[in-house]
Amino acid sequence: MSAQAPTFGEELRRRRNQSGKSLTDMERLVHATRSHLSKIERGHRNPSVELARACDAKLRADGQLLALLPAAARTREERPASRGGDGATWSLSVSADGESTFTACDPETLTEGHASAVIARWAVAPGCREAVSAEASLPVFHAVFHEYRRLGQCSGPALVIPLSSTATGALRGLAHSAAPTSRAAVLRLAARFAEYTGWMWQEAGDDRAARWWTEQAAHLAASCGDHEMAAYTLLRRAELALYQGDAQATVDLAEAAGRQARSPRTRELAAQREAQGYALMGSETQCRRALDRGTELVDAARTQTDDAPALGSTHLPDLAAFVAAWCLRELGDSKGAVTLLDAGQDTIAPHALRARARHGARLALALADADEVDRACAVARSVAQDVRATDSATVRADLRQLRSSLATRRKHPAVRDVLPVIAASLRGDRTT
Repeated sequence: MSAQAPTFGEELRRRRNQSGKSLTDMERLVHATRSHLSKIERGHRNPSVELARACDAKLRADGQLLALLPAAARTREERPASRGGDGATWSLSVSADGESTFTACDPETLTEGHASAVIARWAVAPGCREAVSAEASLPVFHAVFHEYRRLGQCSGPALVIPLSSTATGALRGLAHSAAPTSRAAVLRLAARFAEYTGWMWQEAGDDRAARWWTEQAAHLAASCGDHEMAAYTLLRRAELALYQGDAQATVDLAEAAGRQARSPRTRELAAQREAQGYALMGSETQCRRALDRGTELVDAARTQTDDAPALGSTHLPDLAAFVAAWCLRELGDSKGAVTLLDAGQDTIAPHALRARARHGARLALALADADEVDRACAVARSVAQDVRATDSATVRADLRQLRSSLATRRKHPAVRDVLPVIAASLRGDRTT
């Protein structure tokens, strides 16, 4: 009969003693109290996934300690999106053939148990085929997509989602009326709009809606033979898994995307996402191999010419360095992460508040891990301000981690000052 596997607490104590570290040493390294660590080692408390990952990294366990957490504990709970009722009184739908239907309702009839009274309703048919010119319309939609991406950097998903959703539907309708020679290009752009809508839903905190829109993007891409977009939708699914803490799904989906992709850009992004999945596992060797593979593809991706909108982030000038820093921090090399993130901080465009918030949140986490508390608090204050403007659920996930890390150092004056600011940002308050 095989010996029973040790518990997380038992293995933590064994590895800590083997490394010659005391509970006081671990308290300083992972920013958790000696009492809490002692209770975990004795099986009286369960660690958070963030604390387990930090212990694994500091004890150089290469993911073996983290793997002792139950699978459910290694995956972050999906947070339902908040649903705010603001008394919206109209709706617009766009059918697959391009017909649009508008319905307006009387807000005074929206009482419990009563159907709303329709005060206006009309439909707009797409018209005859000869009246629709995809060749003339596509450049406009390309410009619109660029502007929506820019808008998404300085405003919240609630503003962008209705616009990008409608554009997706309009393009899908346009494809029905477009000439055969133009139809693939129309559907390809529709897939880009759908994918971006899914990303905005993820930023809104609704992973279910994000998955649905990502599936629509995949269907649209498949219908026009856009293999790169189809591969990229796998990376979008991998990103959803990443933010839910599902490291294995992140790696599996990234590897599948890398096998399917043809362009250096998509394969570069796949290698980077794979590296992040391995970093979550605590597997440094595999992570660095994936990062190296991504770096080898960077130059080829930059020389690639394509009229379609670029896949992946376009507002982080050095995405490879950002991902490498993300991985280093997860693997316990907080100082290395700070060095990389510091170098890229001033390269982000002033209008790109969403990219700046994501970059700053990772920098603040790395600074806190490196015991640069004053700087961590200063950066966190800036991130909180940008999050209020962009309403980013993914950045708030990092802010929750940062709040937990800083909370162990409440006696520090800067920490006492910034914790209420972080709390207000997490609540969605517009002012501190």
